[in-house]
Amino acid sequence: MKVCAFAGGVGGAKLAAGLQDVLPPGDLTVVVNTADDFDLWGLHICPDLDTVMYTLAGISNPETGWGLAGESFDALSMLERYGEETWFKLGDRDLATHILRTSRLRSAETLTEVTAALSGSLGVESTILPMSDDPVSTVLETPEGRLEFQEYFVRRAQRDEVLGVELRGIESTRPTGAVLAAISRADTLVFCPSNPVVSVGPILAVPGIREALASSSAPKVAVSPIVGGRALKGPADRMLSSLGHEVSATGVAKMYVGLLDGMVVDRIDEEERAGIEDLGMRVLVTESVMRDAEDRARLASETLEFGAGMVAR
Repeated sequence: MKVCAFAGGVGGAKLAAGLQDVLPPGDLTVVVNTADDFDLWGLHICPDLDTVMYTLAGISNPETGWGLAGESFDALSMLERYGEETWFKLGDRDLATHILRTSRLRSAETLTEVTAALSGSLGVESTILPMSDDPVSTVLETPEGRLEFQEYFVRRAQRDEVLGVELRGIESTRPTGAVLAAISRADTLVFCPSNPVVSVGPILAVPGIREALASSSAPKVAVSPIVGGRALKGPADRMLSSLGHEVSATGVAKMYVGLLDGMVVDRIDEEERAGIEDLGMRVLVTESVMRDAEDRARLASETLEFGAGMVAR
């Protein structure tokens, strides 16, 4: 079974890891948000790509979900001695990823090519694809003014109210041939439990992506990132609220109307089943919180079975 998943952030990476665990090697492709990429100290940093890559390689920090397990920060400490602000925590081994990526991009390799080389070197059996090789940046409107995504997310610890979202440069982006091929070949399309505004949203905003999804006859299933009215990690619940969306699994489903065939929600949100079904989606109610590898694999299997059941009907 060929599966194409769409992800960004820790929750998305966790489900992607579960999908990789239950699928034959090479059957999973993960299309990853790149709108939170940025440059720091001359290095090109891709937070979502790296979170997915490290997680699928089995080397991510289990406590944070991002970065590398057993990381050291000697280079960062030295930068601080030089008077640099060190609010973005780049570990020593993580720096190697950014150094090599930046060097290869400057040598005219595409981000898709660089990502394939890096993930292959780490032993990742799945294909990880940036949503586009073209640059795009998430800029947030807040009461304090316009903030670049990482300034809002990391430097200011997500404390600002988000009043609007701009995807700077999105109109000039295009999906790569690899992304379009992954969508067209997929037997199931899975939207991971990632922030629908700033993780999945930018992927869907790339011109041509929605059209490719509409052309696919494969079942399209999303796992809700909102459980019991809250985001398990990150600012998705606060962001949905300040942007005028309902903070619930139903609210997320409404954002995906016309795109999805099915929605996976946690048992705590079982009472929302009827409302989501009224939107034209089938609903799977299960334990959707992923605490460990066993949870990730179980949820991945149930999500794929849910999608397969739509085809069987």
